[in-house]
Amino acid sequence: MESFLASRSVRSSFAAAAAGSRGCSPRPSRVAILAGARARPLRAGPKWSVRFVWVSRRLAFGPEILQAITNSDSILEVLAQDDMLNATELVQWENGKSVNDIAASQGIRIRRHCRPTASLKEIEEELGAPLNILEKIIWDKEIEVAEGLAKKPLKELIEAAAKSPPTRDFYGALEAAYKRNGVPALIAEVKKASPSRGVLRENFNPVEIANAYEKNGAACLSILTDEKYFQGSFENLEKVRASGVKCPLLCKEFVIDKWQIYNARSKGADAILLIAAVLTDLDMKYFLRICKELGMTALIEVHDEKEMDRVLKINGVKLIGINNRSLETFVVDTSNTKMLLEKHGDSIREKGILVVGESGLFTPDDVAYVQNAGVSAVLVGESLVKQEDPGRAITGLFGKELLH
Repeated sequence: MESFLASRSVRSSFAAAAAGSRGCSPRPSRVAILAGARARPLRAGPKWSVRFVWVSRRLAFGPEILQAITNSDSILEVLAQDDMLNATELVQWENGKSVNDIAASQGIRIRRHCRPTASLKEIEEELGAPLNILEKIIWDKEIEVAEGLAKKPLKELIEAAAKSPPTRDFYGALEAAYKRNGVPALIAEVKKASPSRGVLRENFNPVEIANAYEKNGAACLSILTDEKYFQGSFENLEKVRASGVKCPLLCKEFVIDKWQIYNARSKGADAILLIAAVLTDLDMKYFLRICKELGMTALIEVHDEKEMDRVLKINGVKLIGINNRSLETFVVDTSNTKMLLEKHGDSIREKGILVVGESGLFTPDDVAYVQNAGVSAVLVGESLVKQEDPGRAITGLFGKELLH
């Protein structure tokens, strides 16, 4: 929700539309707010005008909606049918709920500080220490994104993304590899370090690793872009794309703002990771819409049944990653994949969603276990990148050479 309601573009568009139409009063900084002011419930007229400006500035309308607006006598008739404009989260926010309260109502335990210009010390004085490593990463990411916006405005990234070469079919590459090899398609991860394991590879050359992965049968590649905790970078993503690698690329990032998606596309990403443990339903719908506009694929990651339930209710989801590692505790349990697919496998198959198994995969038996549970692809990093020859390690992971 912060990506919607506390971003600069929302503040400016909301202020322009709502000036004089509602009362404002200060609210404690613990609560995410627009332009430092609490939103009052709006009557029908002002509310629709505010929402229309918000939508026109924020949403990536598809051609069918734009055509409907063009042909409609009443634009409100069209907007009234848009599920994002009428999202429960917006109603809750208009009625004074905070970003964290709205997120908590969906089972999200990761809090936002919504104070990107504050120091970590100031934030912790108000909220206490982060509850877990994922919350700590997200708090740092809020500051990082604000700094990125200051250095490279969103408009510049949108223009750069528009000039990027066409995206490669991430979903299609996984589907084809699964049919070709009879084992889960491989998303091989270019990863130098992690918070739980430290540095995984001292002699780290992202381009060499990416080429080795592709040569040995990887269907797609995942590039870590978080710098502080994983020692990755968007520059690595750009280098891999420029190297001539043909595999579709996933930007592995902790996405909380559309700025990151446009940045990823401008650097050559074909797909982006969205984490359900961090994002509200409205944010996931919004980011999916941006991905569709850019021709990108979204891999939506879940860890538990609550997150799976939420994601399966969202239209347009094509890839779901089941992470066997809790991003809060970093404990790994591969039976998590089996449990979730036993409960939700029928619904997933009906929707034509491809499932990716993540974390805790080191041997052919591990891969076979999640394949039997119902996954069509696996995302693997640590067990490959730690080997002397990460490319050849793929054969060891699957127990056979992969066709490519």
